[in-house]
Amino acid sequence: MTDKPLANQLALVTGASRGIGAATARALAAAGAHVVLTARTGAALEQVEEAIFAAGGSATIAPLDLTETDSIARLGAAIGERWQALDVMVLNAAMLGTLGSVPAIDPKELARVLTLNVSAQAALIGAFDPMLRRSKRARVIGITSSVARNPRAYWGLYGASKAAFETLIGAYGDEMEQISSLRTAIIDPGATRTAMRARAYPGEAPETVKAPEAVGDRIAALVIDDFATGHFERVG
Repeated sequence: MTDKPLANQLALVTGASRGIGAATARALAAAGAHVVLTARTGAALEQVEEAIFAAGGSATIAPLDLTETDSIARLGAAIGERWQALDVMVLNAAMLGTLGSVPAIDPKELARVLTLNVSAQAALIGAFDPMLRRSKRARVIGITSSVARNPRAYWGLYGASKAAFETLIGAYGDEMEQISSLRTAIIDPGATRTAMRARAYPGEAPETVKAPEAVGDRIAALVIDDFATGHFERVG
């Protein structure tokens, strides 16, 4: 195997400005992919892009707010004008929302969380489906949480959004399995040192959980080694 197994491939990573998204982008770039980095914060994306360049990789930043539906369509059009196919898409961007009891869920916050964690993900799949189908070996990976499959007290808002997200990814993979080479997988990163984790567990010592690089490296390895559609895996 070459030391650049993803050479000449295009990858898109959402939520790529920090944490698992940034680590995944760096790992994919190290494997040879050209990575399109998306997130709301342009300055943070530039730092990830610079790190990729410094390591000998290549990347393009595309700052955008995924909750603005039109921005996703514009991103799809812009990338489609520059590249023929999309080989890897990692759907990592998500919003935690407020942890609290189900009866206390605020309808407005519910709408915001579902917009990013579900509606925007469906829009991304729709916008990039033509490019993914043109790839000889498209791989779509969604980042989930254990609360999507194992409901936990006070995590109903986030868990419900991730359960819906998993259903979208799984259904898309099932639809594509017999008509294209596209495959989908769900990754549960487990306890990882991220800003979202710090919000959810403010009293936890960061050094007691694994670094985002462990998840990013595993995602890149999974893309390289391949998987059957519908693959689910918990890291660590």
